[in-house]
Amino acid sequence: MTFLSSFVRLNWLSTDGKLILLARTIRTFAYGFLSIVLAVYLKLSGFDDTLIGLILTSTLINGVIFTLLATIYADRIGRKKILIVYAGLMSVSGLIFFVSNTYILLIISALVGTINVTGSETGSFLSLEQAILPQTIKDLKKRNIGYGIYNMIGTFAMSAGVLLSGLPTVIQYYYHLSNVQSIKPLFLIYAILGFIVLIIYLNLSNKIEVGVLNDKDNKKKKQNKITTTNKTKSTAKKTLSPKSKEIITKLSGLFAIDSFAGGFVIQSIVSLWFFTRFEIDLTILSYIFSIAGVLTAFSFIISTKIADRFGLINTMVFTHLPSNILLILVAFSPSFLLAIIFYLVRMGLSQMDVPTRQSYIVAVVNEDERTVAAGFTNISRNVAQAISPSIAGYILQSASFLAAPFLFGGLLKIVYDILIYANFKKIKPPEEQQKE
Repeated sequence: MTFLSSFVRLNWLSTDGKLILLARTIRTFAYGFLSIVLAVYLKLSGFDDTLIGLILTSTLINGVIFTLLATIYADRIGRKKILIVYAGLMSVSGLIFFVSNTYILLIISALVGTINVTGSETGSFLSLEQAILPQTIKDLKKRNIGYGIYNMIGTFAMSAGVLLSGLPTVIQYYYHLSNVQSIKPLFLIYAILGFIVLIIYLNLSNKIEVGVLNDKDNKKKKQNKITTTNKTKSTAKKTLSPKSKEIITKLSGLFAIDSFAGGFVIQSIVSLWFFTRFEIDLTILSYIFSIAGVLTAFSFIISTKIADRFGLINTMVFTHLPSNILLILVAFSPSFLLAIIFYLVRMGLSQMDVPTRQSYIVAVVNEDERTVAAGFTNISRNVAQAISPSIAGYILQSASFLAAPFLFGGLLKIVYDILIYANFKKIKPPEEQQKE
């Protein structure tokens, strides 16, 4: 009962933390419907699977570039300013897709905007919010659950957004528009939601910046204003210590393997696969991915409770392995029903490593290294993931190779699980070392 009361009221989270959760909720709601309709929209607009793969890859390249910029400059010029700019670009990218279906403009929008097509957030917002979140948690014993709630809320919102991807079917029925024209209003909604996220970020305080003390230290901050200012400037330029650099380099390399594999089965690709393989319409797809999102959201909280007992690395690996076996089984399912069963069970397990991974990264580095650590690990993920959708799009053009993206992705992810356990089972966060 105490846990439930604390969860509902979030009294251990600052106002900035609650604003971050609100921004993530609205943003991921938008990602939910866009990740389902984008590839289908491009297909209906006359683009072949290779060109579709290139646009999806461009959205992931955008994530790489903007995450890199945030990693280098956010702690120098301000995390809040970077978040505001990125929210503005999110809105602009939606407007471009709304007003045009010219391929060149869509590529430009995918490169300069912040469009998410993966079904789970890996882009530029994530690194900054991942670094900010610990500063907004008043009781650091709740760090794991904080990341669990952060991911759970985002995934619930994404699931709700996925349901909106069925709107084009309703529009077609009542207004008799073409398939393409009925999807376009969703891009306008995406642009509006991006603007709302921008407004939310404008209300963040300077307490989210590196080196700024939280509420309980306000008195000390007033007494040592000059010292704090100098600390902010110096820590903004600090890079990783040798020990942290070694850990983050290894993690980044392994995360790259996982993300390259995941790029074969991002939500837009899976949506396109079901659409091609079983000829399932957008309304049915919206229900499937919404249910998958709900299962994933609950799994985040479950994973944090498992991690508190068995450790972050153990939770990351031993929930991820079976999900990858199920991923391969999806590809070889002889019927739509069996494919859906395997997919939904897989989604109940596959993302349990997300909050545990995020919590692990910030726990094994110093506080003033978190933006850099989160940035570089996410960059490695984004770079690797940006390559595979184009390959998957090319593969999907050949009906005889429809299973290949799932097979490649699943096998590579299994390799990742084995390597992450072998390299990091003995490197534990401070709270796990204290238990021993």
